[in-house]
Amino acid sequence: MHIVFASSECVPFAKTGGLADVVGALGPELVKLGHEVTVYLPFYERVRRQIEGDLKYALRSITIPFQYYNRFVGIMDGGKRAGVQFYFVDCPEMFDRKELYGSGGQDYPDNAERFALYCRAVIEATKQLGVPEVFHVHDWQAALIPVYLRTTYNSDPVLSRAGVVLTIHNAAYQGAFPPVTTERLLFPWEIFTMDKVEQFDSFNFLKGGLVYSEMLTTVSHKYAEEVQTPEFGEGLDSVLRGRAAVLRGILNGVDYAQWNPATDLNLAANYSPENLAGKKECREDLLREFGLDHVDESVPVIGVVSRFAVQKGFGLVEEIAGKLSEMDAAVVALGSG
Repeated sequence: MHIVFASSECVPFAKTGGLADVVGALGPELVKLGHEVTVYLPFYERVRRQIEGDLKYALRSITIPFQYYNRFVGIMDGGKRAGVQFYFVDCPEMFDRKELYGSGGQDYPDNAERFALYCRAVIEATKQLGVPEVFHVHDWQAALIPVYLRTTYNSDPVLSRAGVVLTIHNAAYQGAFPPVTTERLLFPWEIFTMDKVEQFDSFNFLKGGLVYSEMLTTVSHKYAEEVQTPEFGEGLDSVLRGRAAVLRGILNGVDYAQWNPATDLNLAANYSPENLAGKKECREDLLREFGLDHVDESVPVIGVVSRFAVQKGFGLVEEIAGKLSEMDAAVVALGSG
């Protein structure tokens, strides 16, 4: 089976969170199972800086129409890594920026145009480079692919047999834009309704993807249950309950070849379930690195690497911060937010 991944992030090229890790690790695993996997990623500035040598164009120019003008996109051939073919959507005025989604704590004001362009470019590129049996789209940035396929491209015979799976990595990020986005992206106003892309008088990328995809997945069985509730559904719980029959929770895994304490050369010492001796040395190295080498062996060490966001449980940490500071414990945290 040929599977196309459409994602705004993928390690080692561009990452702000766990989305990049999943996309980077899942592709090679599917290749091992005998599938053909292609990943399309925006050609961000940080991607360009990482790639050595000159990339060749797989496609030199694709026309992407908007309401009053056209933009022109190239598709760069990133070659194969671990059996996965990479292509980069090249549109310098849209993606050649320092950050992926915004700067100074604010989203880029043209994000709707940026990621609508990305979605149409992926569809157009596959028509020439290989239409998959399945588009696997990730989060709101790629969620317009199923919307375009079932509206603008609905009569295209080349794409008629392609199915779409959308994975929700974090329902809090939805891509909500003003109603006029509908016509600016050349969609018919008929889709701007409560049962399609409209959400609280906004054009909602993620909601559109939820409505128009054949299958939906989340990053765990529990999260699949949670997003169907008002507490965790971020306003989309009723939509997800309505699509419960095609919603599946699939637990995120890790690349054990990379994240293995028994072989990781970045650790002060290696350890495994059979031999935990090296873990003590790793603890000492961590404390020494952060100037906490005076901490006694009997004191627990709490290590956290995360975005500091409510979705990651930091609201719960905040509630017990006072009590935690009174305990005989060491805390080492790395993150932003």
